Amino acid sequence: MKERVVAVDIFRGLTIVLMILVNTPGTWSAVYPPLLHADWHGYTPTDLVFPFFLFIVGTSIVFAYQHKTPNRATHRKIIVRTLKLLGLGLFLGAFMIDFPFLKNFESIRFPGVLQRIGVVFFFASLLFLHCNWRVLIGICIAILLGYWIWLGFIPLNGEAPTFDRAPNNWANYIDLNLLGTHMYKEDYDPEGILSSLPSIATALMGIFTGLILRAKTQSKIKYMVIIGVACLFLGYIWDLVFPINKAIWTSSYVLVTAGWANLALCLIYYFTDYKKIRLGSIFSYAGANAITVYFLSSFFTKLFYLIKVNDSQSIHGWLFDTLYTHDFLSLEFSSMLYGLTVAAFYCLLAYIMYKRKIFIKV
Repeated sequence: MKERVVAVDIFRGLTIVLMILVNTPGTWSAVYPPLLHADWHGYTPTDLVFPFFLFIVGTSIVFAYQHKTPNRATHRKIIVRTLKLLGLGLFLGAFMIDFPFLKNFESIRFPGVLQRIGVVFFFASLLFLHCNWRVLIGICIAILLGYWIWLGFIPLNGEAPTFDRAPNNWANYIDLNLLGTHMYKEDYDPEGILSSLPSIATALMGIFTGLILRAKTQSKIKYMVIIGVACLFLGYIWDLVFPINKAIWTSSYVLVTAGWANLALCLIYYFTDYKKIRLGSIFSYAGANAITVYFLSSFFTKLFYLIKVNDSQSIHGWLFDTLYTHDFLSLEFSSMLYGLTVAAFYCLLAYIMYKRKIFIKV
């Protein structure tokens, strides 16, 4: 981004660090509830992390493509980046327990975090290049309303549809029938096919905030607060009939998470870009190589779980049991401490890469 907004870099890096933290507890059997996803309806702080990243993907698209011509070269770059993200995601999904081999094809998970980022980036970038902000608002509204109507009112196999975790949930039904065994769970995938549609709306919400940040106005903070509060209000009202749910990425979830994202980014912007107080600079280093840092953390976390140091322990288990498990610490605290250590390591790695001017574009 030629005209950098420090808050955007910090926000992007912070979301990546939080993604690493919630993905790498010392043990999944002892995790503080705020560091876990909601069982189904509702949300926890952890459920804000991924939509925050998709939101900032949308914001970054404004800075990267606002002055780009929508020609073949630009489209080619978008397609290449999308394919890279899909490829890296499929690579992570293909690793198996019997390292260093690959899973049987039937067991490979096709959806995933990087795959969703790729899909969202692809469609959000093209929409931004070819549509003005008024059209984008219309598309966003159409997605959110259309998704609600599809999941809530169109009968499925002669039954009334449901938002619950059930066979007559449209999102679960499509994933099960199109993906089969290539899912995170037997009956649904949190990064599934149909739920990718409203996740595009999350990025569009980020685009609207990006346009505000790029606008020549002194009222950026006011507009971001207004949008944030409005999204939260509408999201909680909609929650009464279309529950907030990350697993199927409901429209109310899009609004609520976009509301919190606006307020969080606004707060960071106030201190870093408005007051010029450089808080959280370490996160901007992670933001400069966000996808690379996330991929490396996911890859090595898998390796640490797969490689055995003895008959009963993996590298991950041995490190946790040896360095973090103590009688004077609760298991939940030890588990969180392990995750914080992993997150701190990748912050350090990002800092070293930044200082050595190593920027890997994915």
